[in-house]
Amino acid sequence: MVLGAGAGAAGPRVTVFSAPLPPLGGGSPARQEMAVRSWLALPGNVSVVLLAAHQSAHALSGKLGDRVTVDPAVDISFTGTPFFHSMVAAAQAADSDICVLADAETVLLPETVTLLKHLSRSDLDWFIFSVSRNISTFPYHLADNGTQWLDEDDKEVSFKKLQEIQFDKWAADGSDRGLIVAWNNPGSPLIAGVMPSFLNGRGAHNRWLIHEALSSDTRLVFDASNLVLGLHPENFSERHGISTSRNASSPAGSWEYGINQHLATVYGSYCYELPRRNSPMLYKVVKQYEDYMLSKIEELNLTDSVINKEQTAHEEGGSLCKKENYYSVAVSLPHSLEMLLQLAADKNRSVVLAVAGASYRDMLMSWVCRLRRLRVTNFVICALDQETYEFSVLQGLPVFRDPLLSPKNVSFDDCHFGTQCFQQVTKVKSRIVLKILRLGYNVLLSDVDVYWFHNPVSFLHSLGPGTFAAQSDEFNETGPINLPRRLNSGFYYARSDGATIAAMEMIVQHAANSGLSEQPSFYDILCGRDGANRAGADRCLEPSTNLTVVFLSRDRFPNGAYRGLWEKRHVQSACRELGCVIIHNNWVRGRRKKLQRQMESGLWDYDPSSRLCLQNWSDAKRFSIQNDEPVSYDR
Repeated sequence: MVLGAGAGAAGPRVTVFSAPLPPLGGGSPARQEMAVRSWLALPGNVSVVLLAAHQSAHALSGKLGDRVTVDPAVDISFTGTPFFHSMVAAAQAADSDICVLADAETVLLPETVTLLKHLSRSDLDWFIFSVSRNISTFPYHLADNGTQWLDEDDKEVSFKKLQEIQFDKWAADGSDRGLIVAWNNPGSPLIAGVMPSFLNGRGAHNRWLIHEALSSDTRLVFDASNLVLGLHPENFSERHGISTSRNASSPAGSWEYGINQHLATVYGSYCYELPRRNSPMLYKVVKQYEDYMLSKIEELNLTDSVINKEQTAHEEGGSLCKKENYYSVAVSLPHSLEMLLQLAADKNRSVVLAVAGASYRDMLMSWVCRLRRLRVTNFVICALDQETYEFSVLQGLPVFRDPLLSPKNVSFDDCHFGTQCFQQVTKVKSRIVLKILRLGYNVLLSDVDVYWFHNPVSFLHSLGPGTFAAQSDEFNETGPINLPRRLNSGFYYARSDGATIAAMEMIVQHAANSGLSEQPSFYDILCGRDGANRAGADRCLEPSTNLTVVFLSRDRFPNGAYRGLWEKRHVQSACRELGCVIIHNNWVRGRRKKLQRQMESGLWDYDPSSRLCLQNWSDAKRFSIQNDEPVSYDR
């Protein structure tokens, strides 16, 4: 089969997507600039989208003009590694004829667009991949006009000369970054199933995607590795395991490769042989003179293909598709609680803590997505069970589990307020908080059913030492907000000082001897039985520690019963008028009702079907997208 000349003078709109690493994460600004300049120098209608939120990406975009934009709406793990499925989703939502995914340091040669223009003549959906070449030297640079390549003597270099450059080998190392993938009609599905949460640049994801595109048989799949479409520095392979500031405790980031290996083996058909009968077709692209030829591979032999499973494992792991390796990779972090706290804490040594079990994992993720949107990074998660722990690891969360403190037999649907399960879970929270306080960190305990409009940490910290701030659970709109048993233990800020630690020790001891949840223990210890230690209408003073307890304004920190906010038609507008910082989705009985109320209100930021945070480009369907910008709450 021969592909004819390209379509039209203007050609297709091509958008190159990439997730550049920041300098502290191992990215080279000089190489990234050269790579992106090479993309902009490609003939035709080419634009670039940098999927990143760090400053170096914005600096690169500002230097190279309006054809380069930055889209920070990509999910990242707590180590700063972008999620590949989020990158693909962003590309799929693009207003472009053809999408290209490439590493931020890969130089793309003009043949890339020439080939894509030829393929764009087809009315069918297609997917193409190619392997970059490693090069030891690249003695060329782009002229100031950004369109012409020059040699070391500033003499013009032809495109043909670039294609003849001596390369050493394919850049198909275990990181998977050496692969270039592209497809047309981004609105059409790439694969038949759901893409798991691969960590970008940590191996397996591009080959998995190629294999799934092939086995799904929803697109024509082309292998253009015989052509030289991209070049990459030789020492790229040596850099694939470089650690970031947030995973420096695990040299070479090997656990991230292990996560991708695990996902590749348990999702999709990657570790299964393609059927011999009616097997999908893979076409090789070869060039003869000025024509591109498609060679159909009648018998698909993956042994000689770029998607060969034997080549995809991290150097230490061997073949990831050997049967003994299917479930051998432990889904866990190499980080202790102390390590996570050190990584997460802000400049005031404050951390946000959430405690969650399997029944609330979707609500946990909506809470996390909201914090990510507000650029809140100083949070850690305590998983109540192994299922939630593994789920959180795969979602890139800074999670830990304390088996000694974790409750047993947590009910999936019957763990709401008043149940025995609820009592067990709440008592775990205060013990974990005390443990973190003793390690020298301030803690904002936030239940995952607390929706954040703004980041309250700086305000709560500004209340000063010897102060314990908590949400009021009072539902009456007038009168004192510190009446007996009206302290809500689902949202409070505790400082790591002597008075607070002593008070928390008394609370934990009191709760251990109580047949109730921990919430009454907070009030009885801090405010005294029947409110004996109340001071005014919104404070208490614990006499033995001299700890001041501040009940937070309900206009700014409303509970689930205050002013019927959750029953309003537009909850967000009503809260904005009040000046809400957060709103608690409590005072509702049962997990299902709680989830339904929050989803229907529009205060929901997670798509469970794709395991992605909702973004401005998301297909929200039954979920509402939040468009408000992060705002710091100033006292």
